[in-house]
Amino acid sequence: MTPSPDTREINADRSDIEALDEIWLFGYGSLIYKVDFPYTESAPVYITGWQRRFWQGSHDHRGTPEKPGRVLTLIEAPKQRCFGIAYRVTLDVFDHLDHREKNGYLRSIQALDFADGDSRPGVVYIGQPDNPAFLGDAPIGQIAHQIFHSVGPSGPNSEYVHLLADALREHDELDEHVFEIDRLLREMRS
Repeated sequence: MTPSPDTREINADRSDIEALDEIWLFGYGSLIYKVDFPYTESAPVYITGWQRRFWQGSHDHRGTPEKPGRVLTLIEAPKQRCFGIAYRVTLDVFDHLDHREKNGYLRSIQALDFADGDSRPGVVYIGQPDNPAFLGDAPIGQIAHQIFHSVGPSGPNSEYVHLLADALREHDELDEHVFEIDRLLREMRS
């Protein structure tokens, strides 16, 4: 039997985030364009040493257990910088966020680099390679094909890619991985 990717119980320990002077949440995927939680302020930020990849399975939002979609996680990549949006939040939003990000994601505290040159700790949800929902690397065409054919309770997996690609363009950010998958999906649709 495959272990459950549900990480809510593991993430229920709030001691890591309770220790922060202020709580900043780093959004690098759907959290850039789908903010369904209260926050007091937001800012564009970067996280260093990581890159976003469609290597995490989605069994609960953009796919099903029988036919998982692919969503983003962060993969360690020295010298890389990953753009995202930081949201200043309160502790109570994590009940909702832990449920939203329950499919294999664990919270991690990472340094966030703000435009003003300041670096502050932030909470990041990462699907590590050892989680049961992790799908890993595959040829880019295969990733796009899986995304194209996956649909879950939150809608078509391809919608997730298109919304993110559009949001990154709005922020004048280039992400070759996301943009190539977005391009391939648009070609498949036509």
